[in-house]
Amino acid sequence: MELTGAEITVRCLQEEGVEFVFGYPGGAVLNIYDEIFKQKHFKHVLVRHEQAAVHAADGYARASGKTGVALVTSGPGATNAVTGIATAYMDSIPLVIISGQVPTPAIGLDAFQEVDTVGITRPCVKHNFLVKDIAQLADTLARAFYIAASGRPGPVLVDIPKDVTQQKTEFAYPQKVSLRSYNPVTKGHPGQIKKAVQLLLGAKRPMIYTGGGVILSDAAPQLTELVRRLGFPCTSTLMGLGGFPATDPLFLGMLGMHGTYEANMAMQHCDVLLAIGARFDDRVIGNPDHFFQEPKQVIHVDIDPASISKRVRVDVPIVGSVADVLGEMLKLIKGAKEQPDEGALKTWWTQVELWRSRDCLHFDRTSKLIKPQAVIEQLYAVTNGAAFVTSDVGQHQMWTAQFYKFAQPRHWISSGGLGTMGFGLPSAMGVQLAHPDATVACVTGEASIQMCIQELSTCKQYHLPIKIVNLNNRYMGMVRQWQEFFYGNRYAESYVDALPDFVKLAESYGHVGMRIESPSDVEGALKEAFSMKERLVFLDFITDQTENVYPMVPSGKGLSEMILV
Repeated sequence: MELTGAEITVRCLQEEGVEFVFGYPGGAVLNIYDEIFKQKHFKHVLVRHEQAAVHAADGYARASGKTGVALVTSGPGATNAVTGIATAYMDSIPLVIISGQVPTPAIGLDAFQEVDTVGITRPCVKHNFLVKDIAQLADTLARAFYIAASGRPGPVLVDIPKDVTQQKTEFAYPQKVSLRSYNPVTKGHPGQIKKAVQLLLGAKRPMIYTGGGVILSDAAPQLTELVRRLGFPCTSTLMGLGGFPATDPLFLGMLGMHGTYEANMAMQHCDVLLAIGARFDDRVIGNPDHFFQEPKQVIHVDIDPASISKRVRVDVPIVGSVADVLGEMLKLIKGAKEQPDEGALKTWWTQVELWRSRDCLHFDRTSKLIKPQAVIEQLYAVTNGAAFVTSDVGQHQMWTAQFYKFAQPRHWISSGGLGTMGFGLPSAMGVQLAHPDATVACVTGEASIQMCIQELSTCKQYHLPIKIVNLNNRYMGMVRQWQEFFYGNRYAESYVDALPDFVKLAESYGHVGMRIESPSDVEGALKEAFSMKERLVFLDFITDQTENVYPMVPSGKGLSEMILV
């Protein structure tokens, strides 16, 4: 039976078990939209901006572990999607983005709504395709889903000219995808794993450093068992939060630029470091030269060989799936005669607890102004630490990472690598659709929320009861903090002096709006908001404008060169 390219596209999505397609229609994709209208296998979610379509697909992917799908038209539809694509690329999120393109005879002729989508997106996708032959369409889409989800995940874009969606050919969906040039390694080298275990068991000052790879490979159970069996201190990057329970005393909190004093000092002074699914980026270890002022041996486990020894020298590289490698490590540790030196470990923990006693996350709890940290603490208490929490980017993001103690993977959804303002609300939509009965909160700031605030309309259309926690300090908070610390208090364009009334704005979209100005009202407002199970509630917390995120490692400095409260 012959099908049109549009029909084939829809059938491919059905074959992949797609639940939701996030998109916005336009001329180049109208044939695909017409076929979506005729089917009932998956649901299309109409966003109000293409950036939000990709962010929503991203949030869905992060929360569900499945591949997210977005559909956009040619030209401005594709360029609007680039920010979302780059966000997913930096954080290794599996997405398939289908973009429309002008008809093949018009490509390169500056046709209406034409851009070189493949060229524009090449630096920020795992791979991309331009399908000029309808006979290759099904195979290409199957390859796109395979590439997106395998190895180190990432976004894959498929650009489909409009005439290809109109042409007909026989449909057959590949049952298996095999690419000669792409064979990601999943099993770690046994010899390297054995060497790593020997190093760990002989360590005097061990440290376990985890990242987003733990979440992406669903390796939280293996990580938790490993850390508890060894009794070693553990820290996490922003992207790795929830991979190991933050409530466990072995967890030292997040590390890096705004990490805890104890986590950063333990990273700096350890003698054996096990890095799992993390990439030693600039926000995590600061200056690499300073990091190695204290001699240490580094074991690095990652699915992507390009990430190993990229910024720091690694002694024991292990390429493979985090879940598989940790599983093999556990087998060796359980069967080993040698076990960690209890005396040395006790001495090491004495030092770590001394660092922890600094209480680096202290803030003024007697203030007559609402402290943003207190709002996050109450959010954690009111939701029993079980909510899915998305965030935008800035001070509120760091406070959430510090004060919401994530105990489960895939419950913390935030833009780490690209740091994309506007990510919070649309990603929360994807999370809520992935988990319709779950509690979903979006923590944001008054600057970030306005980047994609039009998605309040999407939330109304699809009855998404997200709770928006707006930490409103009337500044671009992180910009203001840097200007205070490093630019002589010259607050160039960081003050937001034309803010809307967020309560009225939320109400105009058909939602509930609440304005909270007193610390005594924080807990009650949150409880009231979360009791409204079927409504989106926008909570506008008027917070202390002068509050800064501490600790802070200045850019270019080392982990032990923190600015403390």
